[in-house]
Amino acid sequence: MSHEERYRLDESRAAMERARTVIPGGVNSPVRAFGAVGGTPPFIVSASGARLRDLDGNEYIDYVGSWGPMILGHAHPDVVGAVQDAAARGTSYGAPTPGETELAELVCSRMPGVEMVRLVSSGTEATMSALRLARAATGRGKFVKFEGCYHGHGDAFLVQAGSGATTLGTPTSPGVPGSVTADTLLAPYNDVDRVEDLFRRHPDQIAAVFVEPVAGNMGCIPPAPGFLEGLRELTRRHRALLVMDEVMTGFRVARGGAQERFGVTGDLVTMGKIIGGGLPVGAYGGPRGIMETLSPAGPVYQAGTLSGNPLAVAAGAATLRKLAEPGVYDRLEALGKRLEDGFGEVIAAGAHPVTLQRVGSMFTLFFHPGPVRNYADAKACDTGAFGRYFHAMLERGIYLPPSQFEAAFLSTAHGDADI
Repeated sequence: MSHEERYRLDESRAAMERARTVIPGGVNSPVRAFGAVGGTPPFIVSASGARLRDLDGNEYIDYVGSWGPMILGHAHPDVVGAVQDAAARGTSYGAPTPGETELAELVCSRMPGVEMVRLVSSGTEATMSALRLARAATGRGKFVKFEGCYHGHGDAFLVQAGSGATTLGTPTSPGVPGSVTADTLLAPYNDVDRVEDLFRRHPDQIAAVFVEPVAGNMGCIPPAPGFLEGLRELTRRHRALLVMDEVMTGFRVARGGAQERFGVTGDLVTMGKIIGGGLPVGAYGGPRGIMETLSPAGPVYQAGTLSGNPLAVAAGAATLRKLAEPGVYDRLEALGKRLEDGFGEVIAAGAHPVTLQRVGSMFTLFFHPGPVRNYADAKACDTGAFGRYFHAMLERGIYLPPSQFEAAFLSTAHGDADI
């Protein structure tokens, strides 16, 4: 039989119809619906190592990794064991636990510039809270984000480029008042000059610049030489905070995240994904002087019933301990290089205008001649061609992100044969 004959999604189609009757669009996060590529998403029932299995029994080599957290692969025995032990003691207390402190200590010991950390339950919570903290620390209301960068679904971040020289953000979602995004300023990624222009137009009004040090939500776009350094210099000169959104890159592209890899340290850092080992978690951290303005140590309020959940911190601590073993990041880098070299040979031999961009163990194949440096470049990709490619790969047992504008991920569970 051909791979098309082996590949069936009958059970997943039925599952999607059932889901649509009780869940909007049948999914609990929009990209899972395959709206960008068409077709029916496989409903996953199990995963182990670098592989997924769906309702119909199809098996896939996974390059999504739950959108980044599964750096050790699925169902790693150390992580599973830690979660089982924690669950046996109770799943939530609403009270302080030693596990919270252990995870916080691990994060502070590895992430540059982080002396204290506050645990929350999602990356969205982390960025929303970091914005509140930055505004309180500076006494200013406006902030800068970059077109195409995603910092969660907090109202102030759901903006697109507006008209006019000030590049004011306008809401991209109904339900977000224009008044909420009126203080959101936008600039193209990898363009320090545009950020400098925003500081000039809004003197002493900008609290912070939020940046993905490696963009991952318009595909994998590395920072241009001097970009992060330029933001660091600008924010210091204008007494604003530089907020590094390392929800995706934290402990992914290096032991100490993108800050370690590129040698630029922010004033605040947001984290998630890997620090929960596959369970829901988020965090934000920074210098003691800023972090101790948070309640109950200070006046800036933020709270959460499930923050520092015992299962999540156990999974995260187990993951970070495993990542501390010698050679882990060297192996991930080698896997990424082998994949990049292989794609390079195929691209050089073919007639398709495609380019692969990679930073460590995250990558994107853009249907664009490249390089892709910002959101405008990403939007110029041939999304129709990507959709056809995505489904051809899925039929062959390769599970990629179902969008041209998302990064793919490797794990330590991937082997040379997988690549």
